[in-house]
Amino acid sequence: MSTINLKVEFSGGLELLFGNQRTHTLSLHPPSASADESATPPTEGTTPTDVTLTYLMHHLRTHVLTERPELFMEGDTVRPGILVLINDTDWELEGEGAYVLKGGDEIVFISTLHGG
Repeated sequence: MSTINLKVEFSGGLELLFGNQRTHTLSLHPPSASADESATPPTEGTTPTDVTLTYLMHHLRTHVLTERPELFMEGDTVRPGILVLINDTDWELEGEGAYVLKGGDEIVFISTLHGG
């Protein structure tokens, strides 16, 4: 599998956690089949070299997030109150974290939690 290019957007305040940058264009390399134990384990129904949405979330937390990771992820998924869209479709309809990313995908993370 080769590099996957995709667009990731943050809104509803999440962009503040990502350097106040709303849109990111990423090139992801598939995880190595011989990855060490610190790598993200494959999501059920996927292979160790699939680039899944769970893999993307871990990549974002490790390489793109600039502050307060606890406001973005809880365990291996996004925190409650964050909507995730895959090509304008709710991720729950696409398999959530097990969704295997394809070149050109657009992933949007929207926070629905607002202080007041």
